[in-house]
Amino acid sequence: MFVVTADEMRRLDQYVIDQIGIPAIALMENAGAAVAREVVAFTREKGEKRTNRPLHWLLLIGKGNNGGDGLVAARHLVESGIDVTLLYAEPPEEMRGDAARQRDAAERLGIPASVYGSGSGGIDWQSYDGVVDALLGTGSRGAPRGPYAELIRMVNDSGLPILAVDIPSGLDADTGRRHDPCIQAAKTICFAFLKRGLVQSPGRETAGEVTVAPIGIWPQHAAQLDIRCFQLGKSCFRERLHLDPTLPRKSDTHKGTYGHLLVVAGSMQMSGAGFLCTKAALRTGCGLATWAVPEALVPSLIGLVPEAILAAIPGGWTDSSSAESVCELVHGRDAVVIGPGIGRFSGDTNWLRTIWEQSDCPLVLDADALNMLSDAADFSGWPQRRAATLLTPHPGEMSRLTRLSTSELQANRVEVARTYAVDHQLTVVLKGAGTVVASPDGTTYINPTGNPGMSTGGSGDVLAGMIGSLLAQGLTAEQAACLAVWLHGKAGDRVAAQRGTSYSLIASDLIDAL
Repeated sequence: MFVVTADEMRRLDQYVIDQIGIPAIALMENAGAAVAREVVAFTREKGEKRTNRPLHWLLLIGKGNNGGDGLVAARHLVESGIDVTLLYAEPPEEMRGDAARQRDAAERLGIPASVYGSGSGGIDWQSYDGVVDALLGTGSRGAPRGPYAELIRMVNDSGLPILAVDIPSGLDADTGRRHDPCIQAAKTICFAFLKRGLVQSPGRETAGEVTVAPIGIWPQHAAQLDIRCFQLGKSCFRERLHLDPTLPRKSDTHKGTYGHLLVVAGSMQMSGAGFLCTKAALRTGCGLATWAVPEALVPSLIGLVPEAILAAIPGGWTDSSSAESVCELVHGRDAVVIGPGIGRFSGDTNWLRTIWEQSDCPLVLDADALNMLSDAADFSGWPQRRAATLLTPHPGEMSRLTRLSTSELQANRVEVARTYAVDHQLTVVLKGAGTVVASPDGTTYINPTGNPGMSTGGSGDVLAGMIGSLLAQGLTAEQAACLAVWLHGKAGDRVAAQRGTSYSLIASDLIDAL
């Protein structure tokens, strides 16, 4: 459930060593034993057996603690009946501390080892069944150099399955950035807690299948150090958000029990955005939904979403009085979604500010409403709303809000979303692979569900409606945002599985799969 940075992991290691009294070498022993178990399980799963010789794995060993973990794994693999060969990236005499003690143990046990030399060649990759990457750990910074870079390139080209120790060498543990070169792992055995780089792209594609292995550092220790980044999942909903993702309902209820959502969405060119948002809201369980649209559109929308109430805005959004018309509709509603498909028009930022100031229920700003907000530059001069405010930007919209380039933003999604949420005291849902939910108190959540097929027009409109619906049902902003993005991704995964591909997925499929 916890997701940590490299610095937080170092603090956790030190806390357990100093305050709990578990020796560092015991943590290393636990880590290496976990790696060995995963190698054995991997070989069984893949059915890798040679009748003419035993299984044989090559372990690439760096000079730091990551290499020490690999040396422990080597001992346990030999004990389990798998042949191993150690290949040190640098002379092993340069190892220090607990890693050096593991080096000495491996040497006394007679485990075959050699030192990689530039241009030495001679590695018969085809004589091995797999490779363990124990070169560089979470403390590594920047692109691998020298023998590390050479070994990474060679093993990536070998065609052998690679199991990475804690994190693939060359991957930034905090941001998920792939340095050049970087190990492309079939599997990563991550110790104690997920590292942020493993749940953010491109890191999560680079790491392959990720297993979190316990090594003696407990979730309570992370909580005691006030680590506040989590991966969404059933345990997170249950233990952190105090929420049942199935949202069971009592029998003695009625439509008024589940809230009334106002959706301000759609225009002549983009009426479909309002349709998707409203229908998704109803499918997510709100009792009532009112869809506010320009008056001229109403005749063509009658019966399109028969469960929704249509509210005609005289003159449309460009009319100077339309903001007041929306504010009148807000009264008696439990939440409002503004933005999908409404377009841009003269004075629209002031239009949005009027609704911002006069609405007293939770407010979700999506799509064009976000662009209106970005034109306000620093909107800190706007009054603080009493009810929750949620922004649902994709990277381009977040770039406009923060004045950061998209590449800068994508390089550190969690921190950008967290900082913006704290600075402006609102909830941010930064969409994309590994959607980030950031709360005003600095707590962040990373979503593991979803697939590339969801990168299609209207998908965000569906999500906005889902968030609004959950807010109308009484969930907090944090609960509504987290549950909506998780269910949204699960729906996308369900559709892709049913179709056998994600290529043909369209936004309305998501609603049908909720």
